[in-house]
Amino acid sequence: MNGAPGRKALERPAVELEAVPGRGSRRAAAQVAVPATRAAAASAGILLFIFGLQVLKTGARALVPILDGLSVSGPANAVGFGWLLAYAAMSGSPVAAIGVTLLAGGVLTPAESFGVIGGSRLGASFIVLAVGFVLYLARRRNPDSLAIGVIALLTTFTTQGPAILLGLVSLHYGWLDRFQFTPPPGMLDWVDALYGDPVRWLDRQLPAGGMFGLGVLVLLGSFAVFDRALPQLEAGSSSFDRLLHRMRSRWYMFLIGGAVTSMTMSVSISLTLLVPLSLKGYLKREQVLPYVMGANITTFIDTLAGALILGGAAAFTVVLTEMVSVAAVSLVILTLGYGPYSRAVLRLAHHVTRSERHLGLFLATIVAVPLFLLFL
Repeated sequence: MNGAPGRKALERPAVELEAVPGRGSRRAAAQVAVPATRAAAASAGILLFIFGLQVLKTGARALVPILDGLSVSGPANAVGFGWLLAYAAMSGSPVAAIGVTLLAGGVLTPAESFGVIGGSRLGASFIVLAVGFVLYLARRRNPDSLAIGVIALLTTFTTQGPAILLGLVSLHYGWLDRFQFTPPPGMLDWVDALYGDPVRWLDRQLPAGGMFGLGVLVLLGSFAVFDRALPQLEAGSSSFDRLLHRMRSRWYMFLIGGAVTSMTMSVSISLTLLVPLSLKGYLKREQVLPYVMGANITTFIDTLAGALILGGAAAFTVVLTEMVSVAAVSLVILTLGYGPYSRAVLRLAHHVTRSERHLGLFLATIVAVPLFLLFL
């Protein structure tokens, strides 16, 4: 008699499971719905991205008086403009897209557009420092969160700076002009067929400057929508965390930085992942450098696509020059001088985060330099 209740207790879960009809089918339906939802979000994000580019291009003429007032005439001014704009947007991709549209609209020269795009990279990594500062306050002033942001900025400054100079020389001498790509006739007719009438209607309805402002908002919205299509790359997500934990090779980290950024289409998103991963011990500080280098190359994929959509061969060459220049500088450092370079960056980052006075001086400097370039 004592054994009978035990058997009934053991059998009860099986009966209860059978009493819930359709549980397996609902789980299967949910598994199918997730990829479908992500595909829909990705499609919507791409369509919004193209729409934002078309609106920006139409509204670019409203920026001429503003750029004249800021004396944005020349690559140095353009670098400062793009740098500060990326600070304000907390992202570089929309600013780079703005640089391309201003070139396609005839507002900027190729060298000036290149400066805006290069400047957008210099300011994009600031989001890592901002996130790190929040965690610094929340975690009782743990310097690791600040150090990751400073390392990301220093790596970007020391690679992007030489890359901008190299790219301007390349544009001047036309080293990559042979690689210009113009979409075949009719390839982009669907863009005007889909967006032409809505864009022209908005242009008639909105005041001067309204089109450009709307284009920026749509562009930011497109990145937010596209981000919903991506799997959550968080420190707690199994395979991604285990993969990063085993990484010790700088070349592996370089490739991972490029791969993650090419999926997210935003260096701000991919670099922000560094902070929680580092705080959890998955990444060492020296592993951040090659990751940032790789991220700073593939982040231009969406800008390159934007150049093709706008249909300008010059825009394509400008973006390609930026990508090749950053890749060349990064590969030289990784191949020939990574040891001394990484030690110098890590030493400087340690010095910056050693005291609040040093950090304040660093922040003042990275704001003063783009302001100086803008009003040079």
